[in-house]
Amino acid sequence: MLLALLGIAGPTLAGTANTTTSTDLRAAAEQAVRAQYGTAGSRVVIVPTRLNPRWHLAACTHPLQTRLPLREGTPSRVAVAVSCAGTPGWTIEVPVQMQVFRQVLVTSRPLARGDNIGPADVHTEERDVARLGYGYIDSLDQILGHSLARPLIAGVVLEPGQLNGRQTVQAGEQVQLIAQLDGIQVRTSGMALDGGDTGTRLRVRNGNSGRIIDGVVVGAGQVQALP
Repeated sequence: MLLALLGIAGPTLAGTANTTTSTDLRAAAEQAVRAQYGTAGSRVVIVPTRLNPRWHLAACTHPLQTRLPLREGTPSRVAVAVSCAGTPGWTIEVPVQMQVFRQVLVTSRPLARGDNIGPADVHTEERDVARLGYGYIDSLDQILGHSLARPLIAGVVLEPGQLNGRQTVQAGEQVQLIAQLDGIQVRTSGMALDGGDTGTRLRVRNGNSGRIIDGVVVGAGQVQALP
């Protein structure tokens, strides 16, 4: 165990009258973990970790305080620094193993590379996100307008890295081609030969003349012709 004086923040749980036991330490650490990772929509499950039952630290006359390490994502194990700010003070690191369950998007059927994903292609399942090291997607808003960067089988958790950039206009889509001529705005139909998000340069085949026009995506299904 590590005993040292550390900077601490946030009261959690008071110790016993005479000593602070391993039970007190575990309760304080687990409470801190639940507060940190039990966000809306999450279900935190603590995996029992045996601590040394002979740990009997000096009784703390102040509320026990905790500090979790700063890290991105949701780890499956974390060491919580539990401290007493009394005199003499002490700090001990308590390991906590956990599972954090959230509703995430999972593929409902096999999907090919380049497929555009929609609500019919996915469903939600509860998964332990602490084990999803490459991240996850939990909202339909995060996938609409995106295509797949690689093929996926059914039952796979969607990850951000599996998606191509969002496409406001898709290749082969019928779009409205907008041009400015002598201060007059002219609109005609065309077919996008490339795809991209707003601000992307792409090519459009004019539906009337058949000419290939360079343009910029300005909105859903709309391309501004470049001079």
